[in-house]
Amino acid sequence: MADLGDAVCRKLMRDFRLYMLVGGMPQAVNTYLDTNNLSDVDKKKREIIELYLDDFIKIDPSGKASRLFSAIPAELTKNASRYQVTSVLGRSEDKDTLDEILRSLEDSLTVNFAHHVDDPNRGSSERHRARSFGRVASEEDVVNVGLPLNTDYSQYKMYVGDTGLFITLAFWDKDITENIIYQKLLSDKLSANLGYVYENIVAQVLTATGNKLFYHTWPSETSNHNYEVDFILSRGAKIWPIEVKSSGYKSHKSLDEFCKKFSSRISDRYLIYTKDLRRDAQTLLIPTCMTMHL
Repeated sequence: MADLGDAVCRKLMRDFRLYMLVGGMPQAVNTYLDTNNLSDVDKKKREIIELYLDDFIKIDPSGKASRLFSAIPAELTKNASRYQVTSVLGRSEDKDTLDEILRSLEDSLTVNFAHHVDDPNRGSSERHRARSFGRVASEEDVVNVGLPLNTDYSQYKMYVGDTGLFITLAFWDKDITENIIYQKLLSDKLSANLGYVYENIVAQVLTATGNKLFYHTWPSETSNHNYEVDFILSRGAKIWPIEVKSSGYKSHKSLDEFCKKFSSRISDRYLIYTKDLRRDAQTLLIPTCMTMHL
């Protein structure tokens, strides 16, 4: 495995961050090509988001869909194990009503959902169960008892379908996201924690390349915090755990613990970050701009 080289990786990541900032909406892309001004791009993205919010009101006149969409950046920055609906809407919603609103959001293709997998090891359990009945489980048995059948659909995270819109939504309290903020983001020098921005772009790219999004959390046995693997991809009878980092990469405790716990089901393990392609023991570290190749 050959790395890209620091100079090449820096250039690719800067170009990719520009894509993250502008996004893929044609109106935003054309504005950037015409003006080369990221504040003008931000104005255009705000117009697009306003159209989204208007459409959500048509779907859901109560305004709950609009509020759930607008709160996505804030919910991700909490580092909670799920999207906390009550913190956005203020009280518990009727399950059927909420499910209908969430389906409408998903059908609109403006958001991507990642659902919590309760038991990533279930495929291996199917092999064990088959052996106990005196037969060998086929790969089809294992695949069919896969991630979707072990998913808690009431526990999920939401990501904005276009990361350019996500960034504008994250700075929605400002009239216009100033060029200085965009330039710092482009140079990867913004002091705020950018982990949630990178997590959103990874969710976007994985969805665009045909993957269903799943994640897993579990309590630590030695402390009061939870471990979390950001994404889990299904590959035949095996799974690929993925951790996303926006800065330091030498510590990836959650990924390591997950791989110990579910070693029989894992074929490859990845850490997606902002530096060059390399390997750290069994973990392949890949720059964010290469996510589409997974």
